Amino acid sequence: MCGIFGLAVYNWRKLQVGRETLFSALGLAVLSGIMVAAYTTFDAYGIRQMPDPLTFVFWFFAIDSITIPLFVFVWVRQGKLSLSAIRPLVARGLAGAVLAPLSFGCVMMATRLDSVGIAAALRKTSVLFAAFIGVLFLKETVGPRRVCLMALIVAGAILINVG
Repeated sequence: MCGIFGLAVYNWRKLQVGRETLFSALGLAVLSGIMVAAYTTFDAYGIRQMPDPLTFVFWFFAIDSITIPLFVFVWVRQGKLSLSAIRPLVARGLAGAVLAPLSFGCVMMATRLDSVGIAAALRKTSVLFAAFIGVLFLKETVGPRRVCLMALIVAGAILINVG
């Protein structure tokens, strides 16, 4: 928690944000936390109710496989998106279609087999892996203070699992 709070304070000090923007941003952050708690609880409840946990994962992605193409279809019809813009993304989309259920399935199995809190803490560290990938492959810059704060977040997740 100290790592997340420290990162928030660091970003707050570096950003020039007016009071009206700050309060609405804090409200959205709280709402985001509530939504994360809600979907984590829903996922844990759903995966534990299924006799076969793969059933939950299957239906989760089956529903998404309907909604996402529907949105794309609507955006193409409205002229907000062109087919030529979609073509280069097809291979990445297919890779995601294979990797996402595997990744989500592993997280759901951890949620089913162990404490929801532990699985949720590990699930949220994926943001840190995304930051690491951004630095490593996309050459994004992250200063030493942010690296230390992110390391503190990882240490907290490790402590949750060890303790």
